[in-house]
Amino acid sequence: ATAPAATLMVVRQYKAKGPLTSLLLPIVALDDAVGLIIFAVSFGIAKSMVGGGALDFVSVIVEPVLEVVLSLALGAIMGFIFHLTERFFHSRSKRMSISIAFVLLTVALTTIKGHIGGVHIGFSTLLTCMMLGTIFCNVCDVSEEIMDRTERWTAPLYVLFFALSGAELDFSAFADV
Repeated sequence: ATAPAATLMVVRQYKAKGPLTSLLLPIVALDDAVGLIIFAVSFGIAKSMVGGGALDFVSVIVEPVLEVVLSLALGAIMGFIFHLTERFFHSRSKRMSISIAFVLLTVALTTIKGHIGGVHIGFSTLLTCMMLGTIFCNVCDVSEEIMDRTERWTAPLYVLFFALSGAELDFSAFADV
């Protein structure tokens, strides 16, 4: 997947609008979603190969597909709840606060892990938040206003996201290679 930040910054810097821009932004998001799905399947294969060399159907297909489906479902549910909740807040500061709260709540919910039988259940934080934003922006009438307000907070959120993602990196995995 390509990094969407550069594309989005160029579009915002030049305030580009038109059919190409309208087509480009969803394609950038779909590119990332497809990349995450391919990564989940590849990670399942790599994990089962390291675990004992045998590829089993559950870890290669079922767990990654379940992770993707559950992440999309959680993001859709949170997007609809966000839409229903924002109607009760009319001031800009309260809408900004509820937006940040929903993103953080969604990220917190993605940390829930579990097992059903021999199947590991987990969520993709990025995919869940992408679906939250997709549902919210397509359902809510005032989403454009809210998204304009939250753009000021994206840089600190990017830093927080990448710091938290990097904090989960297990460097001891590289020592075994």
